[in-house]
Amino acid sequence: MTSDAETENPPIQTTAESESEPEAEPPQPRRPICSKCCRPNRVCLCETLPAQPIPTKTHIVIIQHPHEAQHKLSTVPVLTKCLLNSTTVVTRRLRPGFSPLLDQSPPAVYLFPPTPSSPAVTLSQSQPQNDNDDGNAVLIVFDATWKHAREMVRASEEYLSRFASRVCLEGYDESVGGRSIYDSDSELILRKEPCGGCVSTMEAVARALRVIEPNGLYIEAQLLRVLRDMVRLQALYLTKPIKPRPKLEKRKKAMQIEEKSESEELLDFKS
Repeated sequence: MTSDAETENPPIQTTAESESEPEAEPPQPRRPICSKCCRPNRVCLCETLPAQPIPTKTHIVIIQHPHEAQHKLSTVPVLTKCLLNSTTVVTRRLRPGFSPLLDQSPPAVYLFPPTPSSPAVTLSQSQPQNDNDDGNAVLIVFDATWKHAREMVRASEEYLSRFASRVCLEGYDESVGGRSIYDSDSELILRKEPCGGCVSTMEAVARALRVIEPNGLYIEAQLLRVLRDMVRLQALYLTKPIKPRPKLEKRKKAMQIEEKSESEELLDFKS
């Protein structure tokens, strides 16, 4: 037999450190947000935004990748506050049921650089055949990283081919390095484009509307003024210049190899 003293569980030794849990850090206060432009107060754009959204004859439909919808430097939220006839659809693939407007198969163009398998004409070349006096013309743009945008266009082309034609901006050139959406004289870079003629979504829409709209020069000037102010304010809070992403050149070469392969497959299929 064992005594009661022997059968009792030994006391658990504790220390002051094990008894006390580390204090949780207090939650960081949220930055004050402007109720009108929905941007942090320190980069508020209310003084730059048009007093009223600009009406356009063209309907602008922005197909936005879900990742881009969370990006702090996305120009789409600002763009939609500038333009009255603009709609954003967040999806990786455009298909029936996502946009009541597009499901009506309106006369439309979608903006994206050409590839050997999917050529595109410039907007100015497409205007005579796509000009509409009934006010139902539609401009479709894709908002994503270039890798994601290419995937989105491929996935959506079957649907778009029913009513839309592919167009591109003037000046697209894969052999020329892309620029940033900041002043070219500055070292500050917010987002770097892969090649010449590639621009931010907001600038792309501005340049497209310059060609499409009767008062296109005015609309372009207004949108670019807001974009420059947005980037200028954002750049004030950069502690040091941001260098272009190191993988851009590799991605660019990979894109060229992939497009060459697509072109060869297309030729083999035709033969």
